[in-house]
Amino acid sequence: MYLPPLSNDQEIFATWDYRKSLLRERIGLIDADVVCLQEVSPLSFESDFAFMNDELGYDGVELFKKGRFRPATFWKTDRVTLAIPPQHKDRTMLTSFRLLDGGSSTQDNNYQYWHVLNCHLQAGKQGGRRVRQMVEGITTAFKTAKNTLKEKDPENLKLIVCGDFNGGHESGSVQYLEKGSVRPDFIEDGEQVTSKEKVLPIPPLMDAVSTKWIDKEGDPPATLVVPEIISLMIEQKDAETAYTDPQFTKDVLDSFHRIYYSFATTHTPDESEKIQMGKADVERWLTIINLRVGRGTEFRNAAKLMGWVEPSVESGEEMCGDLPNAKKDERPPIFIPDDGILTLENFVSVYLDELRQGKFWGIAWDLAALGEPLDVKSVFRARYDRIYCSQSLEPAAVLDTLSEAACPNEFEPSDHLPVCASFRGRKEGDTQLR
Repeated sequence: MYLPPLSNDQEIFATWDYRKSLLRERIGLIDADVVCLQEVSPLSFESDFAFMNDELGYDGVELFKKGRFRPATFWKTDRVTLAIPPQHKDRTMLTSFRLLDGGSSTQDNNYQYWHVLNCHLQAGKQGGRRVRQMVEGITTAFKTAKNTLKEKDPENLKLIVCGDFNGGHESGSVQYLEKGSVRPDFIEDGEQVTSKEKVLPIPPLMDAVSTKWIDKEGDPPATLVVPEIISLMIEQKDAETAYTDPQFTKDVLDSFHRIYYSFATTHTPDESEKIQMGKADVERWLTIINLRVGRGTEFRNAAKLMGWVEPSVESGEEMCGDLPNAKKDERPPIFIPDDGILTLENFVSVYLDELRQGKFWGIAWDLAALGEPLDVKSVFRARYDRIYCSQSLEPAAVLDTLSEAACPNEFEPSDHLPVCASFRGRKEGDTQLR
């Protein structure tokens, strides 16, 4: 994500055409059998990624069915074919393949099926949900191997788990994969991630870059290399409170106050001298930060604070994404009430909610777009993107991507660096997937 305002020499690098050319070059150079992406927009997906089929030959594709930004999995049908339709879960998507090159065509061959779980786990202070998402995804893969495909040894299925984990080695979802279980005493972000032990239905998975088959020096490199903004945004006086109950710094609060009064034009009936943000003011603000009214958690939270009442949903509905999983025609649309007022306190609370969800870069973008950019001077590094494999596999090669400069930039099209690996089965005569 580029933070405005951009210098003249950066403008070209921020365009989608330029970034798309980098993606096309990188993906074409690697020429993987299967490609997993995260955070693609369903509104422009077909045009954004037409090059995957037209120029690179990825004629198989599945786009996750929900969300503003979604995972997508591409594959080349002359190398792999779907064994069953893709399965969509909470922020994970499972594709089960049969390899065409070197694999047996018999349905009872346990070694011909490969399962790829494309993940974009929940961001922010949601460790428990990330664990549940990973448990659901792995369980789906295991049950598919055992019950649907009738594999001879489903506990040793060929499984690759990859994507954006939105957390590092300290997270419960990573603990679950690598250790084989996560217990109630495991704490993430100051909170319990599960009330009872969660145990993998298969042996622990292996972090591809850390396996014994890969020659390496030092720790795996960061995959998230971005402007360091957290220290500029969060009050650091009490380290523990900053972690469990973050608050904005005075400088950021002052910025929000200036932004608020730059939009406020509405006189309230009971306080004629007091100007606040009414419906039209809020819509102008939302259009700048989200391009249109009706999208984003800022819109939903502002609407509620201005008097919109969320309709009741039948108990037991599963939650997926930001809204209940009710049918679209059963859910009245969210709207901003005509007479609604967004007070200064509530305006700040909208962004406090974003902060507590870990949406630091979204807040930074809003501040910059609204004329109050943070004075960024350093780089934040973390390893959020990973590739795991089951113990029936071994990595034949792993490709790291390195960047010293904050991403995206002239050479990197995304704020997340790509991770790539090629895998082969550990039994003689097994197939290989990259």
